[in-house]
Amino acid sequence: MAPGPFPLGRPYDRCVAASNLFRRMIPPDPSAIGTQPDYRFTLANERTFLAWIRTSLAIAAGGLGVVHLLPEFGGREVLGIGLLALSLVVAAASYRRWVMLETSMRLGETLPPSRLPALLAAATALVGVGAALLLVLDGAS
Repeated sequence: MAPGPFPLGRPYDRCVAASNLFRRMIPPDPSAIGTQPDYRFTLANERTFLAWIRTSLAIAAGGLGVVHLLPEFGGREVLGIGLLALSLVVAAASYRRWVMLETSMRLGETLPPSRLPALLAAATALVGVGAALLLVLDGAS
């Protein structure tokens, strides 16, 4: 703990730390880095980003649908909120992925591997198993 009137550290230090964390999680626009790659690669990267955003929107719609359209059963809200959280993660990760790929192309580096498909597949399987368990448990009671 820091001595003085600021028990959690100086406010400026906390703002700088939060800003650095934000930059690591959501990197800035890469357009000022390196040289402009072939426009076809940039457009392909953008199309892939938009596909991930569509996936995120579909997951969010599923989460809202679970909460508002399904009949009452135990765990419905948890399942819906889980889908909404997954939607947020996919949207944020897709932007980060777009920036990383654009930066790599601008610098002429090898494209970094993506963990997003594996994350989405695992989360989808987990949601499916969780939904099945909730339905079975609700039917047993």
